[in-house]
Amino acid sequence: MTQNTFIDLRSDTVTLPTEGMRAAMAAAPVGDDQYGEDPSINALQERVADMLGKEAALWLASGTMANQVALRALTHHGDDVIVGDESHAVWHEAGASAANSGVQFTVIGRHGLFTADEFVRALKPRGHMLYPGTSLVQVENTHNRGGGVVFPQADAETICAAARQHNVASFLDGARLWNAAAVTGTPPAALAEPFDLTAVALSKGLGAPAGSLLAGSRALMERCLRFRRMFGGAMRQAGILAAGGLYALEYHLKRLPEDHANAARIAARLAASSAIQLDSSTVQTNIIVFDLADGAPDAAAVVVSAKQAGVLLFPFGVRRLRVVTHLNVTAEQCEAAAETLVSIAERRLP
Repeated sequence: MTQNTFIDLRSDTVTLPTEGMRAAMAAAPVGDDQYGEDPSINALQERVADMLGKEAALWLASGTMANQVALRALTHHGDDVIVGDESHAVWHEAGASAANSGVQFTVIGRHGLFTADEFVRALKPRGHMLYPGTSLVQVENTHNRGGGVVFPQADAETICAAARQHNVASFLDGARLWNAAAVTGTPPAALAEPFDLTAVALSKGLGAPAGSLLAGSRALMERCLRFRRMFGGAMRQAGILAAGGLYALEYHLKRLPEDHANAARIAARLAASSAIQLDSSTVQTNIIVFDLADGAPDAAAVVVSAKQAGVLLFPFGVRRLRVVTHLNVTAEQCEAAAETLVSIAERRLP
């Protein structure tokens, strides 16, 4: 079985460029982005800054690089950063935050969500002889390990307001902010507005082959530019990749509700099985995180059996799994995948 014959639900990062995107990339005008001379990169940065209501934006090769540059720009070594439960920065960046920025995390809330009251209670004062001072609060929207949950905007606004009162910076890890905007009907600029700095990705639900952007004030973007260079992220003729991002913003944003509908189809079928623990009403966007009931195979066994049956998914724990819908899987494939997963999960049930 070749990779193209699998129903690949491991992530929305496995998408392939469409023919239209490939054509746009091949035709992209390019220059040396290190000198600020790549017209496609510049156009993408201007467009994303406008979409997010910020003064300026900066292109980076990946979402993790965007998050790491944001941390380096907004903190100092030895600082404390407050994040939600199971955040990407803690779980999926290979310890880079400690290695690159020398920060520690204080994890609060549940399933990626937290309130301003929880933030204030966790806040550590600067200048204390024992405590690492809190310099940054980070929100992830949508939240990956929380099952694609949308962070409530009212909470985001009160958290950022509290942060400003305590001289703490705010960062929005909005790798899937486009999904949050699509499901809530809230413009991306409104979702990003309370935050000092916002990151968005083009290589997930939008299907571009690479690229994330940071957006904020011009002064902050100049600081981020230095750290991008320091982290090895200065690019040359990156406009080829930027053109893929521009195409995605033009043609793929409007189809995100299809991914959400497909995730709901899968979730409804999984939740109906006694071998699977999932409240389908919690599936808000394109990510489904579910647990295997007692008596069902463990996650590793399900992954192996599913691959043999032509379905790829990602283990999130000993008995926890994740599936993610995207533009390269159809409604019919999602329904077939759900049936396959239920069949495998129920094999050991009496």
